[in-house]
Amino acid sequence: MTALMRDGTFLHFRSAGTSLALDCTGTGLPRVVHWGEDLGDLSPTTLAAVVRAGRPQIATNNVDVVVPLAVLPEHSAGWQGTPGLTGHRAGADFSTAFAVTSLEQRGQAVEVTAEDVRASLELRLEIELTDSGLVRQRATVTNQAEAEAAPFSLSGVLLTLPVPERATELLDMTGRHLRERSPQRHEFTIGTHLRENRRGRTGTDAVTVHVAGEAGFGFRSGEVWGLHVAWSGNHRSLAERTVNGVGLLGGGELLLAGEVVLGAGESYTSPWVYGAYGRGLDELAGRFHGYLRGRAGHPRSPRPVTLNVWEAVYFDHEIGKLKRLADLAAGIGTERFVLDDGWFRGRRDDHAGLGDWYVDETVWPDGLHPLVDHVRGLGMEFGLWVEPEMVNPNSDLAREHPEWILATGDRMPPESRHQQVLDLGHPAAYAYILERLDAIVTEYALTYLKWDHNRDLVEAGHSPTGRAGVREQTLAVYRLLDELRARHPKLEIESCSSGGGRIDLEILERTDRVWTSDCIDALERQQIQRWTGLLLPPELLGCHVGAHAAHTTGRTHTLGFRAGTALFGHFGMEWDLTQASEADRAALAEWIALYKELRPLLHGGTVVRGDHPDPALWVHGVVAEDRSRAVYALAQVATSVQSPPGLVALPGLDPAAEYRVTPLAPGDEVRGPASDALAWWTDGGVTLPGRVLGSIGVRAPSQHPERLVLLSAERVAEGAR
Repeated sequence: MTALMRDGTFLHFRSAGTSLALDCTGTGLPRVVHWGEDLGDLSPTTLAAVVRAGRPQIATNNVDVVVPLAVLPEHSAGWQGTPGLTGHRAGADFSTAFAVTSLEQRGQAVEVTAEDVRASLELRLEIELTDSGLVRQRATVTNQAEAEAAPFSLSGVLLTLPVPERATELLDMTGRHLRERSPQRHEFTIGTHLRENRRGRTGTDAVTVHVAGEAGFGFRSGEVWGLHVAWSGNHRSLAERTVNGVGLLGGGELLLAGEVVLGAGESYTSPWVYGAYGRGLDELAGRFHGYLRGRAGHPRSPRPVTLNVWEAVYFDHEIGKLKRLADLAAGIGTERFVLDDGWFRGRRDDHAGLGDWYVDETVWPDGLHPLVDHVRGLGMEFGLWVEPEMVNPNSDLAREHPEWILATGDRMPPESRHQQVLDLGHPAAYAYILERLDAIVTEYALTYLKWDHNRDLVEAGHSPTGRAGVREQTLAVYRLLDELRARHPKLEIESCSSGGGRIDLEILERTDRVWTSDCIDALERQQIQRWTGLLLPPELLGCHVGAHAAHTTGRTHTLGFRAGTALFGHFGMEWDLTQASEADRAALAEWIALYKELRPLLHGGTVVRGDHPDPALWVHGVVAEDRSRAVYALAQVATSVQSPPGLVALPGLDPAAEYRVTPLAPGDEVRGPASDALAWWTDGGVTLPGRVLGSIGVRAPSQHPERLVLLSAERVAEGAR
């Protein structure tokens, strides 16, 4: 550790191809000199020269000093964009002027403490460059006023990272239930592009990663800078460019009025805000993937093939049907069986029962034990669906404890999906839910919970005062998950929220995968998985094979398209196997066998996506860490203007090595008779250098729309060609 006082220094952190250079001189808050491509080994003298070389002139009719962009911008320094800290003390101290009092460096991290004596506030900033090249930062604000002084009402904390002028285009996500992670791109103009989320959860329309980049950037080209707010409640992120030419990305929690009022000695800590740089979106995504895989708690056991019974039985829990499903699932290689909604008291549809977390004796007179024992007797794990944060007004819990419902005090929020939100900030409600979950997990020795959260928070106030409660609810959910995991260390939890409505890096500190979307239509899933993968690696994405006709869209797809789409994630099924033909079950068994074979590659390799010029043909794959092997999907998501298809580059391979590229069964079926097939497709493949495959590629086969094929690329040993 190095301790430096007041006058500070220049710091330069380097990791995995990324540089983060900080100007900590003087008493002002740290300024980012450079965030982006690795600059090599630079001395503090050189960094000082970089700052001098980039110092702007004073513009006319502006303040008479150079205005710095600190990681937490302040109006007191002349910054006229969005301020980093907003709040007041009885109307005063609305603008802060922090002076650094200490700086401590620990490896690739620095902690800076600053004070505003006039406002009686202390600020602690934590800034770190991770091993994978992510920048992350958070802030803690403490009220240092005497007890008799007015409290400080905090409105928000915004942490920023600068982006260069050549970043002229923005990308972020929007979406809705059944169509999450829909990308939108536009010009990065002067002004503020603000995305606010007030849903009380991460949101199906969450920005996910707010990206600024060079014009026309893609997965494999163009410099890009992205920001993610790791928070599962209300949050905001923005891209801002001033008339002075300064561009930035920023983010933080969105606080409702009165949510944080700091009394004497009290503190607020912001969420972590992450920044990722890359040449192309694949490299940017790889930094998030590398960070997640480097966590001590990241799931490392093979991700089990999962059958979730929701679209097979819905609320109709008949033991004979469920046992038959388990038998068929085990017979084709399934490793985990999950009983979804409908097992608890009064739950025959979605109008009643939420909150009454006891096994329904009228449906399960012997409890769940007969099914659990049957499933485990077949060699599978047993998992269960829960939705602990919600309550149906038509439930014993709501009738007995109406004060446990989040509301403003004199009225109930509008219902959504016939449910309200349970106030986990209420100690008695929290204790009840913890006891019920603990009891269920203990009785059935559960190893898996599908944890759902099926509605937005509207007028989420604590009863009886009606004080805004989204922040407290979010923190209570984190505590609940932490406590349950502490009591049951082998328990895995899936984050589901109407599908993909709660996907962020903070919920992933407590869960082992996400349910990517309630829509498992393979065509929709190609896009949903493609863009969710900007943040999460494949092993965290729940990806299931559904029935021939998708329940949410009515589209009909071949088994190859459905299974080939689900392959590139945590593979599973949501399909009534009793209605599947014997031929379909046999084919599904082949796909399961392939998934098991490829698991180490899919869940440990580098995700790559091609920037193919034909928008109807999507190319994506995973390359082994040592680049010895890769698997690619060529997905025909629509009809192409061009026919026959063109050449397809295969990204990510070692340019100096040679690879044997072959079709990969069972994903090797293409359109037309064998006589019309590509020569390389039918004669055992082709051997080419990685440089050629990544630049020229191979000819894609003709496919009907909404089909895909798989390719395998294996490095050829020297002299074995």
